[in-house]
Amino acid sequence: MAETNLWPAPYRGARAISAIVEIPGSKSVTNRALILAAISSSPSLLRKPLHSRDSALMIAGLKALGTQIKELANGDLEITPKPFIGNASIDVGNAGTVMRFLPPVAALANGEIKFDGDPRSHERPLGPVIAALENLGVAIEHENRYSLPLVIKASGKLRGGEIDIDASTSSQFISALLLVAPATQLGITVRHIGTQLPSQPHIDMTVSMLQQFGAKVSVSKSAQGFPQWRVEPGSLTGLDLVIEPDLSNAAPFMSAAMICGGEVTIRNWPKITTQPGDALRKIFENMGAKIEFVGNDLKISGNGEIKGIDIDLHDVGELTPSIAAVAALATTPSSLRNIGHLRLHETDRLAALATEINSLGGDVDEEESALHISPAPLHSGTFHTYEDHRLATAGAMLGLVVNGIKVENIETTNKTLPDFPGQWAQLLGN
Repeated sequence: MAETNLWPAPYRGARAISAIVEIPGSKSVTNRALILAAISSSPSLLRKPLHSRDSALMIAGLKALGTQIKELANGDLEITPKPFIGNASIDVGNAGTVMRFLPPVAALANGEIKFDGDPRSHERPLGPVIAALENLGVAIEHENRYSLPLVIKASGKLRGGEIDIDASTSSQFISALLLVAPATQLGITVRHIGTQLPSQPHIDMTVSMLQQFGAKVSVSKSAQGFPQWRVEPGSLTGLDLVIEPDLSNAAPFMSAAMICGGEVTIRNWPKITTQPGDALRKIFENMGAKIEFVGNDLKISGNGEIKGIDIDLHDVGELTPSIAAVAALATTPSSLRNIGHLRLHETDRLAALATEINSLGGDVDEEESALHISPAPLHSGTFHTYEDHRLATAGAMLGLVVNGIKVENIETTNKTLPDFPGQWAQLLGN
């Protein structure tokens, strides 16, 4: 692998940290809000949205379909819904929310809409969304690949109806259909018929946000016992909405207090949220941190001693790279379980984490759906990121106490964390 574009991870050692951090807005909330605002009957104002590659791709895609989106001087976004138009090309990059949420929206346009993205996007699962749209009467050119690139031949309306879908590899397949459901003629009923359902909190987030915009949503079990969601057709009302900070992106900053000792305060941590990142409070507490609310903020304190953890991360899989990095510095073994679906994310995250931590002297055993991490002294080296933003931040975390780590392509953090190197330097007082 070419040793190019390397970022020297700042080394801190055992010097305690004291910092206050403001985390940018949630990608998951921002991109869902953009979709719902675009299909509403009145304008919306999104305050403190995330400005990153993933959100920029979503904004560009909605603009290509005719939505009017204006960025204000303070970074807030004004969204004015317009009739969707066809004859457009949409670049999804490697953003799961864009590649899965926008095709159903594009089906509301009139004309051809071409979808393509980064090379890795061609390998990521999209088949259940394509098949569902075809079952709802949408004509799609995909040459029987059921993946990107594809062309949607939209007719100006989406019928809706009942759909059985296997979302075992991504909860986004369900969210993609639920988000567009209010704009369909019949509404949509989605039944998950797979054996497992990763990232349930993200579906809960979708349901909650639909209800915020005025959709009528019901959650039940089908006659066969499958989980089922029903969204009625109807007009949504635009909102004045403050986007929560991205709690998953708080993980590396929280971990700094655990790894080096000291305390880090995360500003404006929501007391009630559907974000999977909220689980970090309990997880890091079980690994030795002291976690407490101070007013509206969350304070994390540590003494540099980290305990291993045995945990099922199925519902909060996106936290795995950060937890794996912390676990690699623990004094006792860890097992991160039920995370096989992470092999289909920006990269195969299980293989990548095992390879990179072991390359630094770590002791990680990889199973099909688990990582087992044992204490081992780490040494300097290059931490490759595989174009995955969460791998990049994991490398930076290890670099806090392992001198000489260089993280390849730290710029990939722009996917969800704009100027991560600057924020990291600020955290460390550099």
